[in-house]
Amino acid sequence: MLIDLSKILVHEGIQQKAEILPEGDKFSCKLGDFSYADKFPVELTIAHTGNQILKITGEGKVSVWIPCSRCLEPVLHTFFIQIDEEADMKLTEQERIEALDESNFIQGKQLDTERLLHNEILIRWPMRVLCKEDCKGICSRCGANLNQGSCDCDTADLDPRMAVISDIFKNFKEV
Repeated sequence: MLIDLSKILVHEGIQQKAEILPEGDKFSCKLGDFSYADKFPVELTIAHTGNQILKITGEGKVSVWIPCSRCLEPVLHTFFIQIDEEADMKLTEQERIEALDESNFIQGKQLDTERLLHNEILIRWPMRVLCKEDCKGICSRCGANLNQGSCDCDTADLDPRMAVISDIFKNFKEV
């Protein structure tokens, strides 16, 4: 959703409130596509604090299904969104880039709420998600989920330098 900021920029001290939701059924990023479980409205407030500076604040939460880092089972993860941004509208987009301002959610005189929400979720994205602390993961040979039971794979870890000798013994084993 795009919010036109030109009306707010006309008068100092004016505020505008908006309720935003993530668009679509999935959150997409370079890591992949993740389904939304719950989308609660994020209450957004845009205030012109003076001298063409906008203060953007907001609160809300979004729940996303993320695969467990070990067993790949889906895990519900809730992101608590706390938006607290300031945008100097006197600067051009090039000047914002040079100032290392990450406000790519403002395009001209419009606020891209989807981009703003997307950035906030990415900032809070967890390094690793586990279904439970003692998750056993999946078998590296057959792919079975070891939380649901063991598999029949040979789990003996041999020294990789001895793998060739092991193959020779397997070939000449007496029956």
